[in-house]
Amino acid sequence: MRQAVVLGASVAGSLAARVLAGSFDRVLIVERDDVAGVAPRRGVPQARHLHGLMERGRQIMEELYPGLTGDLAAEGAPTTEVLRGSRWYLSGLRVFPTATGLTTLLASRPMLENAIRTRTLALPGVELRSRCAAVGLTGGDEITGVRLAGGEVLGADLVVDATGRGSRAPDWLAALGHERPAEDRVDVDLGYASRTYRRKPEHLDGHLAVVVSTTPGFRGGGAITLEGDRWHVTLAGMLGDHPPVEPAEFERFAATLPVPDVHEVVRDAEPLDDPVPHRFRGSLRRRYERLRRPPRGLLVLGDALCSFNPLYQGMTVAAQQALVLRDCLPDPEPARFYRAAVEVVDVAWGMSTGSDLRYPGVEGRRSVRGRVVGAYAARAQVAAHRDPVVARTFMRTANLTLPPTALLAPDIVLRVLRAGRR
Repeated sequence: MRQAVVLGASVAGSLAARVLAGSFDRVLIVERDDVAGVAPRRGVPQARHLHGLMERGRQIMEELYPGLTGDLAAEGAPTTEVLRGSRWYLSGLRVFPTATGLTTLLASRPMLENAIRTRTLALPGVELRSRCAAVGLTGGDEITGVRLAGGEVLGADLVVDATGRGSRAPDWLAALGHERPAEDRVDVDLGYASRTYRRKPEHLDGHLAVVVSTTPGFRGGGAITLEGDRWHVTLAGMLGDHPPVEPAEFERFAATLPVPDVHEVVRDAEPLDDPVPHRFRGSLRRRYERLRRPPRGLLVLGDALCSFNPLYQGMTVAAQQALVLRDCLPDPEPARFYRAAVEVVDVAWGMSTGSDLRYPGVEGRRSVRGRVVGAYAARAQVAAHRDPVVARTFMRTANLTLPPTALLAPDIVLRVLRAGRR
């Protein structure tokens, strides 16, 4: 009987278990938290803050769990067209409210996570052991299992590490004599503070969301409608400019955003709880694809492989990696998996860190190409405010349904340059 062990029952772990279920007799998910119910949990502290499920991520989840979007909508999660039912601001300018063909699913992170985990556990041969911590790996040249706290060993034909940014896999590999993966970091010292409010239909003229991007010179944040007629408001600041959690100061910080939309919600809506903070040091990428001999029997994906600012594409990139894993089955060879996964990660890493490196205070290598691309991206954001074609293309690349090179198509370049002149 072939057994796979997946470490972590979050989004990446559930998606990995979903695709493994077709090739293994038994898939055992090991999770240190108690995951019963729909609520933020200790292992996912960022779940209390805004999460963006990009359209490509939603499409993949819909492919793996047919009917998921409709089921969540029936349970109260709002859906809308990305620029028609919500407002997006880039560099303080609203993106032109045009049709994009993109669907925004406004489920909270705990609701979405619970939905895909429940559907995964309903598959034959998939089991969950919660409140159970992995403390190491077994094997030598090939990984053969997982050691649990208390001494139990789970044998496995394949171990998938989806434990997130705090993954211990590099330490575990080193303990077995394997090479550690190199790491890339771009530290931004981003601070969040979030609070929920009761939503009324007249708020924001009936729009379901507003997102104000953090860009050089601007604080950011957003207000997203969630299940239960709630507003989920997150405020954000970079490089130590963190929003406060004292309610009156939280509202004053909201008033300093470049547009008034988020502050209007904070000012007018009834608060349902107190603001809660979260600190994000920066993006972290572990270069498993550069290992000379990645050990068979172990794959690392999700935030354990590459973690982004939660407002970027983390859940969507995890979904893309799940498809890469599926394509490598039934006998996933690590080098092959990492070669394919790097193509997915490169796109999101370039977009997110490229945006971060526009801040003069963020440390990191800035190539000539990167500076040119950054300057062009800034002009494209201005053009997206004025030109519906640029707006549609920009949002499709941001949602990973088009490659970033779509913004370099000759007709788009011409539109961006024309808008810049005006």
